[in-house]
Amino acid sequence: MARRSAAKRDDSERANQILAAADELFGELGYDAVSVRDVAEAAGVNKALVFYYFKSKEALFEKVMTGYYAAHEQALRDALDEDSSVGERLHRLMDAYVDFIATHQNFPRFVQQQVASRGPALALIGENLAGMQHFIEEALGDLVPKTGPLAARQFFLTFSASVINHFTYAEALAPAWGTDPLSPDGIAERRAHLHWLVDALLAALEKG
Repeated sequence: MARRSAAKRDDSERANQILAAADELFGELGYDAVSVRDVAEAAGVNKALVFYYFKSKEALFEKVMTGYYAAHEQALRDALDEDSSVGERLHRLMDAYVDFIATHQNFPRFVQQQVASRGPALALIGENLAGMQHFIEEALGDLVPKTGPLAARQFFLTFSASVINHFTYAEALAPAWGTDPLSPDGIAERRAHLHWLVDALLAALEKG
């Protein structure tokens, strides 16, 4: 019994080791530039073990992405897990989104790489975008129409791009800004702007 438990722990540790190596390599080089051998070498295991746990490079990448989306969904769900005003819900969602991307900076790179190259995770990304859009729809409630320029889906796109672009463009923005957008001060400044954006949009909706 003890041996079986130890073996399960070893299996779990090796699988997580492979996932962590894949996460770093895919984030740094992109899906197409990374081979299963690269992942195995980075994880310190043989290539056969990667196939044993994940069957293929595509399945390994999907597992990495699925892990991100599960954590992302939980973070957003927790932000909506209490009754409050529309404004309070949206502020919590924005904070949860910023915190998640700040902690998982490979995630937006994965998404952009896959969308640009029409990669194997494109369908998975589409499914999860629909789920994420639902959180904005839930937060906005009856304040916006179902379709048109003020629909929840438009606010979802505005809010998500406002967060993600800060992280994906940070290296290019740094010379123009004269500071690191990903420093604690840079992220705090962006967060404050996003809160202003939420308030400005809600004020415009209420006025309209």
